[in-house]
Amino acid sequence: MMKPIYLLVFLFMSFLGSVQAAKTDSAAPDCMLGSLENTQSFNLQRFKGKVVYVDFWASWCGPCMQSFPFMNTLAHDFKDEGLQVLGINLDENIEDTRTFLQNTPAEFIVATNSTGQCAKDFGVQAMPTSYLVDRKGVIRHVHYGFRPNEAKEFRLLVEQLLAEPLR
Repeated sequence: MMKPIYLLVFLFMSFLGSVQAAKTDSAAPDCMLGSLENTQSFNLQRFKGKVVYVDFWASWCGPCMQSFPFMNTLAHDFKDEGLQVLGINLDENIEDTRTFLQNTPAEFIVATNSTGQCAKDFGVQAMPTSYLVDRKGVIRHVHYGFRPNEAKEFRLLVEQLLAEPLR
């Protein structure tokens, strides 16, 4: 008989194997998202025509905390050029999210996806996972985790997408 912990690991690994991650050069899933205040819901189509940096994160994720200053800088530096930074929180407890944001403020839109369906549609397998979506709604880059030494390279990718004409 399998011990409970091994059964959980087996089930989790089976789930990961069945998830189809959103791939580069494919259309970004059109997820329904909520706001932290639960006052509005919206979908990703709202940002069509902009370059969108979609970042899936959670309050318990150490690298997520490190990524927020980088995303704040991107949002500030490229807002007028057509970049929208969107952080999609995956916490089950909204109070954990609020506490995180009090300590690590976001200067970009933070959305919720309480069902987790958006993360499933994107095929998120690590925290954080970031997707760069071009102005036509096509995923152009996927990045797992956050390492400060890679921020400069990712910033260049954002600049390249912003320089592309909308056809």
